[in-house]
Parts: sequence; C-alpha cells; structure tokens
Amino acid sequence: MVPLVVIRPEPGCAASLAAARAARLEAHGFPLFEVVPRSWEAPLSSQFDAILGGSGNAFRHGGKGLVALRDLPVYAVGETTASAAREAGFTVIAIGNGGMQGLLSELRPEHRRLLRIVGDERVPLTLPRGVTMDERVVYASVPRAMPPDLIALLREPTMIALHSADAARHVAAQCVTHGIRRSLLRVIALSPRIASAAGDGWGEVATATMPNDKALLALAVQMCQDPGPRGRD
Repeated sequence: MVPLVVIRPEPGCAASLAAARAARLEAHGFPLFEVVPRSWEAPLSSQFDAILGGSGNAFRHGGKGLVALRDLPVYAVGETTASAAREAGFTVIAIGNGGMQGLLSELRPEHRRLLRIVGDERVPLTLPRGVTMDERVVYASVPRAMPPDLIALLREPTMIALHSADAARHVAAQCVTHGIRRSLLRVIALSPRIASAAGDGWGEVATATMPNDKALLALAVQMCQDPGPRGRD
C-alpha cells in the first residue's frame, strides 16, 4: 500500500490523519504549517448582517476581536468550522459542503452585508448581485521546513494530501530544496486551484470530486492500492 502524507496544520492534521487511518490507509502526519494569530481590529457588528467562516482557524485564533461580533450569525464552510464557531460563542445558521462559493447560494435574503474572517490565504469569491463583503485577516499559516523523517519518506512512492494552495507551493519548493524527486510522488488536491498551484513534475496530480476532506480521502483510498509511478530520470 502506498502511504499517504498529511501536511496541513493542527488540529486539522490530526483530524485528517484519524479519518485516513479509519479508512485503513497507511497515513503519516507532518504539519508543515503553524497557525498564528494576526493583529486586527474588529469592525462594528452593526455594519454587517452575517459572517462568512471558511476555516475553524478564524474562530480559534481570532482573539478578543471576535467578542464584539458574536451577535452576527455565521455561515460556515463545513462542520469543523461550524464547531469552532459555536465554541467561540457564535450561532451557526448554515453549513456548506461544497466550498465557500457554494455557501453563498445559501444566503438568506436579509443577509446582504457580509463580513468574512479569513487567513492570509483565501479563495476569491464571486458575490451574488446586491451582496457586499468586507474581509478581516485574523490568522496566518506560517510554513515549516520538512523534518528528516518526512524527507526520507518522500524518497519513495508516496501520496501527499494538499489542503491549500500555500501548502502545494510550499511542498513543491521543499522538494527542490531537499533534492526529492517529485516524479515518484502523487498529490491529491482539495480543488483544481490547489492542484494548479502544485505545479508540474509530479508522478500524478489528482483532484477530489468535492472540496472537503471526505472526498479527498475517498480518492486516496481509490489510489492507495496502485504502487504509483516509479519515477523518471
């Protein structure tokens, strides 16, 4: 069985790792990012009708500024984000399963002024007619160097789960730094945008059918029995 490597930051890495192992994958977790809070100033909640939450990290690391916004309902991109929002004292009124753009189709008519709390990297959105959106960057994912155990693992055929474009670019750059042959490796991306960010030279680039962890791991299960590429000189 070809091993799967998960590199997303905690606590997402541990969650993906547990789900992968429950699916009988040989999975290894190496968080190559550390989530850190950013300094920000919360706007007046009266200026908005609702919050868009695309990551649980926004609610886990948003700090004191979130307190002033708790009267705003939250549209959460997934159940993990919804859980983090509730733990931070917010009321969640909708949970998506098809990414942030799909979540916009679930807006209630009275929610025309949106506040999006985000990290340094975020997916661009096309707003419905008559909807406005402001953004506040409340956290960032800081990249880490590959540890020796991961470098050794990636010198053999391996699958890598990519949850963000930043992760795709970072792991590609780290492979160059450490002389790792990308032709031996297959990447499984959460979305086409992330797959594109990974660049060329991989043994295979596959994209999940939906932008969520369940679909990504289902794809990994399909691929894990294939020994994968042997590499090219």
